[in-house]
Amino acid sequence: MTTITPEWLRANPLPPFEAATDKDSRGRVLVAGGCREVPGGVVLAAEAALRVGAGKLQVATVESVAPAMAMRLPEARVIGLAQTEEGWLAPAAAPWLEQLAERVDAVCLGPGMMDAEEAGALARAMLRAVRAPVAFLLDAAAICGLEPDSAGRHAGRMVLTPHAGEMAQMLDIAREAVEADPLAAGREAARRFQAVVVVKGADSSVVTPQGQAFACEGGGVGLATSGSGDVLAGAITGLLARGAPPLLAAIWGVWLHAQAGRRLGPPGFLARELPGCFPAILSLFSSSPVTASGPENQAGDD
Repeated sequence: MTTITPEWLRANPLPPFEAATDKDSRGRVLVAGGCREVPGGVVLAAEAALRVGAGKLQVATVESVAPAMAMRLPEARVIGLAQTEEGWLAPAAAPWLEQLAERVDAVCLGPGMMDAEEAGALARAMLRAVRAPVAFLLDAAAICGLEPDSAGRHAGRMVLTPHAGEMAQMLDIAREAVEADPLAAGREAARRFQAVVVVKGADSSVVTPQGQAFACEGGGVGLATSGSGDVLAGAITGLLARGAPPLLAAIWGVWLHAQAGRRLGPPGFLARELPGCFPAILSLFSSSPVTASGPENQAGDD
């Protein structure tokens, strides 16, 4: 197990910004999800993606909340899509999501999605249809219906961020088995779905399909709060859009999330406060030399 430290991060930096750049070259993000009852997950993920440096943001959510979301996210293009009577994204939304995904660098699918069956069907449809070399992050209910075949089409371009219950559904095992050995469950999920998997917990880890594992010291119990996982998903997606490969994006995202939790202190802060910490934390590494090495070249101990 390789421990994520500032020294490790300096040796494995994020892709730098060019001096003359525009918002498209800084990375285009699509955050898709939400429902009538939980629109905020999309907002949290979307802001986090911008706060880690992505340049252009699109949000796709149910039509009933899209106008309010557009006011809350003036930086984004907000697309309202068909919804079911229950207020979830409808199957008819799939073709629109596929078209939107073809024109961005990274997609975050799942924040705020409540129904595992509907979300899983949308995820499978997108993964089968999208042919552009887009990076995907799947979160929340979008993970639960994932299939190895559809996921495997995007091997090398996917990050999964399940909590213990979602991991259990992915692997068709008891939640107690996941909680007894979360790292083993994460490694199996990474192998089965050919994706980088974030194993969330008091101390989180990031695992690869090859079984490598990277550990991050937790950011404190304050991070165990509603919306915290949505922020993490958005941060990783923003880093993917910037050009970081999945493993590097996941490692940096997990570490940034933990550092923001430490800065905000004891329980009582809100998930919406986390993204505001990211620019200052990233600025500590702004003068780090760019190297050709990456985590895939690191010989971490299992």
